[in-house]
Amino acid sequence: MGAHSAVWQGYVDSSLMGSQQFDKAAITSYDLSGVEASSPGFSISPQELSGLAAIYKDPNSGFANGLTVGGEKFVAIKADERSIYGKKGKEGIVVVKAKSCVMIGHHPETVQTTNAATVIENLVDYINNNS
Repeated sequence: MGAHSAVWQGYVDSSLMGSQQFDKAAITSYDLSGVEASSPGFSISPQELSGLAAIYKDPNSGFANGLTVGGEKFVAIKADERSIYGKKGKEGIVVVKAKSCVMIGHHPETVQTTNAATVIENLVDYINNNS
């Protein structure tokens, strides 16, 4: 684990999990080639990462096919070059691309997607403005 991964792990632990909005969170490399840091037990497969990368290239494919993260399939409710949001019942997934990484947070049924998304969107803005 490099110095960079330790920094990302800190963001996962304190900023994402510490926000109380998520039950699982991860940070991947900017190109979605690998997971840099994650909460315990949250694994995202290479196929799932390439699926997210494909949605960033063609957001319409997200609406057409949905997205799969951590073995769970979600319906896309937002997809653009920065943010992908998915819902599965009341659970949700928020994926936001920063300059240097991609942040992913899964929220439980008790949390509103808009609240969860605000945490990650603000964190990405912070990273973009301070890197």
